[in-house]
Amino acid sequence: MMLMMSLMLNTSAVEIDASVVDDDSAAITATANTKAKEDVTLSPDVIEEDTTAMESMMEEGPYTQLKNKFTEGGTGFMLLVTACLVIGLAFCIERIIYLTLSEIDAKKFMQQIEDKLKKEGVEAAKDLCRNTRGPVASICYQGLLRISSSLDEVERSVSSYASVQIGKMEKGCSWITLCIAMAPSLGFLGTVIGMVMAFDNIEQAGDISPTIVAAGMKVALITTIFGIITALILQLFYNYVLSKIDHLTAQMEESAITLMDILKTRE
Repeated sequence: MMLMMSLMLNTSAVEIDASVVDDDSAAITATANTKAKEDVTLSPDVIEEDTTAMESMMEEGPYTQLKNKFTEGGTGFMLLVTACLVIGLAFCIERIIYLTLSEIDAKKFMQQIEDKLKKEGVEAAKDLCRNTRGPVASICYQGLLRISSSLDEVERSVSSYASVQIGKMEKGCSWITLCIAMAPSLGFLGTVIGMVMAFDNIEQAGDISPTIVAAGMKVALITTIFGIITALILQLFYNYVLSKIDHLTAQMEESAITLMDILKTRE
């Protein structure tokens, strides 16, 4: 009898403990759900602040963003990189205008010279060359000046003057290449100086933290980016200038050969 009573008491205790455990689990679950809702729910003030910040970032135009990055990169080095860009573009634009004005229809021009020589004589052909712009007309004029000499002498004169015209066409290109080389070099120099600034800040603070390192690293990266972009822009313009020089050089060579053929048939 005593054994049965003890078994019944133990069973009741187990049932009581199980109910307590269930109550505790329900309480923990409710607390966790409440905490999750509190974490997910944002206050109206926080939402309004985030919205205002995003709107201000969207209102900043490209010019404002570029100006801010320019200032963050260090005014001194950024001005040097900008000077390379401006000077290089000035030479590129001047060369493009000069070479564009020097281009003519070489085949049509040589046909006109041949007609002038047949119908009106050498002086009319010289006048045509003097009144026509570009290196093609210039080398033809030099050849016509020595029309009374031998063909070998005329050919040497034309070849020599063609070298002079090529030098004129390439005038200023060395300054463009200098700006192309200097722009990334100045950017890399700014990178080194930015790294030195970062280590100085670390030394003064005695601690390596992202905030301390970020200032110097930002200067380093921004100057490098602007230097590389400047070099890429100038390289595109420089290649376009070189393509125009090659086109005019090919025109001069073709016109010189045509002129020699005209003079040979005229003899």
